[in-house]
Amino acid sequence: MAFFVDVILPIPVKRYFTYSINEEESNFLVPGMRIAVPFGKSKIYAGIVHAIHQTPPIHYEAKEIHQILDEMPIVNSIQLKLWEWIAQYYMCAVGEVYRAAVPSAFLLESETIIQLNKETVVDDLELKDDDFLVYEALLHQPILRIQEINAIVDKKTILPIIKRLLAKNIVTVQEQIYEQYKPKLIRFVRLHEQYASEEALQNLLDQLSRAKKQKEVILTLFSLSATTRKPVSVVELAKKSNVSTSVVKSLIDKEILDEFYLQQDRIQFEGNEEMISKELNEFQEKALEEVKSSFEQHQVTLLHGVTSSGKTEIYVKLIEEALQAGKQILYLLPEIALTAQLITRLQQYFGEQVSVYHSKYSVHERVEVWNNVLENKSKAQIVIGARSAIFLPFSNLGLIVVDEEHEGTFKQYDPAPRYQARDTAVVLAAMHNAKVLLGSATPSLESYYNAQQQKYGLVSLTRRHGNVLMPAMELVDIKEAHRKKRMKGHFSERLLKEMEAALEEGEQIILFQNRRGFAPILECNTCGHSPQCPNCDVSLTYHQYKNQLRCHYCSYHIAMQKQCLACGSTELDTKGFGTEQIEKELQELFPDLKVGRMDLDSTRGKHAYEKIITAFEQQEIDILVGTQMLSKGLDFRNVTLVGVMNADNLINFPDFRAHERSFQLLLQVAGRAGRTQKRGKVLIQTYNPYHQILQQVTVNDYDGMAKEQLNERYQYKYPPFYKLIKFTLKHRDYTRVNEGADWFAKSLRNSFGAQVLGPEFPPVSRIRNQYLKNVLLKIPPKQSLQKTKEQIEKICSSFDAIPNYKGVRVVINVDNY
Repeated sequence: MAFFVDVILPIPVKRYFTYSINEEESNFLVPGMRIAVPFGKSKIYAGIVHAIHQTPPIHYEAKEIHQILDEMPIVNSIQLKLWEWIAQYYMCAVGEVYRAAVPSAFLLESETIIQLNKETVVDDLELKDDDFLVYEALLHQPILRIQEINAIVDKKTILPIIKRLLAKNIVTVQEQIYEQYKPKLIRFVRLHEQYASEEALQNLLDQLSRAKKQKEVILTLFSLSATTRKPVSVVELAKKSNVSTSVVKSLIDKEILDEFYLQQDRIQFEGNEEMISKELNEFQEKALEEVKSSFEQHQVTLLHGVTSSGKTEIYVKLIEEALQAGKQILYLLPEIALTAQLITRLQQYFGEQVSVYHSKYSVHERVEVWNNVLENKSKAQIVIGARSAIFLPFSNLGLIVVDEEHEGTFKQYDPAPRYQARDTAVVLAAMHNAKVLLGSATPSLESYYNAQQQKYGLVSLTRRHGNVLMPAMELVDIKEAHRKKRMKGHFSERLLKEMEAALEEGEQIILFQNRRGFAPILECNTCGHSPQCPNCDVSLTYHQYKNQLRCHYCSYHIAMQKQCLACGSTELDTKGFGTEQIEKELQELFPDLKVGRMDLDSTRGKHAYEKIITAFEQQEIDILVGTQMLSKGLDFRNVTLVGVMNADNLINFPDFRAHERSFQLLLQVAGRAGRTQKRGKVLIQTYNPYHQILQQVTVNDYDGMAKEQLNERYQYKYPPFYKLIKFTLKHRDYTRVNEGADWFAKSLRNSFGAQVLGPEFPPVSRIRNQYLKNVLLKIPPKQSLQKTKEQIEKICSSFDAIPNYKGVRVVINVDNY
């Protein structure tokens, strides 16, 4: 009787692949296990078992599997169900979800290895220099990988060399699958069992009377074993004995000490005893009770709490209750920068029950967190993470907290799956029968509308913690200041005056400018030429700290130009300003103060966020300049002044969400000011102080903004009333993209009529030498989403079959907001 297994492969193909297995394998395998399977001519992939059955594939003969990689499933049934939902809803392949969901160490793609053919007699003189180098290396080691051959011959293209060696039958080529994850093993020691008796031990100490260092090691081992009652590592023993590890090794060699290895997680909790969570004030207590009663009626509740109202303490109380019920908790954050502060706070309350999962962690560290969650270990009961943490293998999830739920970073844009982590969290919670708490001072209009429609519960928290007043907000007209020549660089007189007053009081300042680099444009004053990126339709941004011009889309860079590339003039000037320029101006204005900068350039390292935030918390930095990273829930106790350098570039962005986003960003940045007893101040510099959004920000009128924006969205048929699907067509050939986009839009119009907008070039119409053109589809509330997507699939299939448009890629982005 034949048995078959359906496998999910980490490739962008919208179907499962069937392989043949024997009866013994069918009894052993369960969905969620990894198996190595051949695919194509020679490639081997680690696929996930989806189903085991006895129905052979119709259109091809099933190949046999290569090997079974796991003894237990690494993915549970709820995850597989979630993957299928994501693939179906966001219109991508389940293999793309698999690739995004698991740590890359689990993917185990095969690698080409080169081996020497020992049966062939080789004449050295017939070989070219490069061929001989590879042949000689193979004489000394049995196999070589592609990257090793690259290093040996110091060339990037090594295919001709391998082809020549294959033609002469000198080498053979194979595909080998290998495990990327290596557990961290720590070497421990204990006294050899032959010295277990008191008499034997006394004899040993007498023998070591002349070897003082060795005797000290034995005595220290006794002392550590008695006090800690835990295994003693070689490193710890050598350190406490004040000797080198070679002394410990000599005792191991003499069989006085017995060595053994234990696996240890790469991230260890090294905190003190757990603290008791803070008492809630009357407003927080009321909000907590309202959240609990809302959870009885709704699966999802929106907590609309003003900045610094103590939302985190409410989350902590809910987490405590979920833990007591024996449930796992997922705490989603929009930005890795936030995790540094939050980890410290949650570890004070929950100790080693807290795990962290995000992209700045190494592959090995992520595998360990994954395994701890899979096994429901005590050290992974609470997981703090960015959007990718939604994919962890929870088996007993009770609560999901989505903090700063309005943030755009919860949406994945590239590569597929282009999912929205907040919405996916709601679906995941439904699968686990868990509760979701969405928290924000400026909720997204989608969540707010859902709460108004009674789909979500709504709880409001309108008072800041400790009855601290909301910051006083002021708009500074820099158009008028420029006219009257009352500007110092990019600082108005008003802002400088407030900064000087705050610094005299020993207080800290945050300055916000949502553009990194020194200046976005370098321009020649003689001919007006501005250096452009050769791969993208954007000008190069000047970065002073590296003295280079850089593209923020493809990372192309050149050295800063001394003269114009077009006319040779040396009169070059910068236009616009970024965080680097603000930092430089501050160093000139306040030479005695320490200025810090927090943007994508200054936070590239694993612990870079943590270092900057810690330095600012400990008041080692007086003024912190940053991009939107600063706006997200960070809690600095000594900041009384926040300055927004230019609010206009946020508001005047070509996007239907621009006003909502700018309101959220400005209010969130303002919320960093005055979080203790002294009332904070926020100064917003703008050329248009009478703009409606800025007026609403200054009086914290969220309801007014939401009502106005929802009316506009309803009128112009945008979310949350209509669903959006954006199609982006990409190709190197401008004409092909144009013609392909016209055909695609016409096909959509034949099915959906006036609901189709475009095709239209985006503001940046070429990125990485690929031309882009967008088509937008609006789906009315009563139209079947499932049937709409089926029709889109048919149109995409027809488009792919047209020879003229071959190579034109269609990127589908569902819920493009």
